Amino acid sequence: MRTLLRKLVKALSQAAAVAGAIFAPAAAAEAQTQDRLRTDWAHLERFRAENAALGPPRRGEERVVFMGNSIVEGWAPHFAAMFPGKPYVARGISGQTTPQMLVRFRQDVIALKPRAVVILAGTNDIAGNTGPATLEMIQDNLVSMTELAQANGIRVVLASVLPAFRYRWRPELEPAAKIVALNAWIRDYAVSHGAVYLDFHTAMADERQGLRADLSGDGVHPNEAGYRAMAPLAERAIAQALRRRPRP
Repeated sequence: MRTLLRKLVKALSQAAAVAGAIFAPAAAAEAQTQDRLRTDWAHLERFRAENAALGPPRRGEERVVFMGNSIVEGWAPHFAAMFPGKPYVARGISGQTTPQMLVRFRQDVIALKPRAVVILAGTNDIAGNTGPATLEMIQDNLVSMTELAQANGIRVVLASVLPAFRYRWRPELEPAAKIVALNAWIRDYAVSHGAVYLDFHTAMADERQGLRADLSGDGVHPNEAGYRAMAPLAERAIAQALRRRPRP
């Protein structure tokens, strides 16, 4: 009996060790995220050093900043290959919502003095990453970022939210229809307020209004093929924005 108990205790200890090895890193990452949300909610520290090192644009440089979430963050390593020679700067932070981006907009966009900004945001608001958000709340934040940019002579490209049928971290939600509705508003607002609408959704949606399987591994974030589909669309929208006269 004692031998059996010892074997059982040993097996349980080994199982606990395995579970700890599997779940401890995730728990530590979650604790770090929660601590940062308490002390630096908008993650202003994330790009502070990089912004200082970047410095002002060179004479004649048409710098473009991509402001966004994990989709922009995941795109950044591909910029050199997909936008060769272009002075494009990625300022995407995983998980971020539009209110967080609005808080860091002066530091991570305006202070970099770009000719244009590409704003790709909204899906995490719909997912409720920083609490419940109505479409009107998301729209207000997009308007504020647009107005801040235009007041500082920065051309604005408003990108559609990428299609998503389901969020793996919030499987109970049904985001597809909300994304379609938000994109319709973004398109109309851009047309009427001197911005350029960048339509990723139409090119990347499947029959369920989700992200095409060949363009993503998880239904939310693009894979390399997805980013390659996005790159020429972004280039055309940026070129259109740079040709426009700034709003008075």
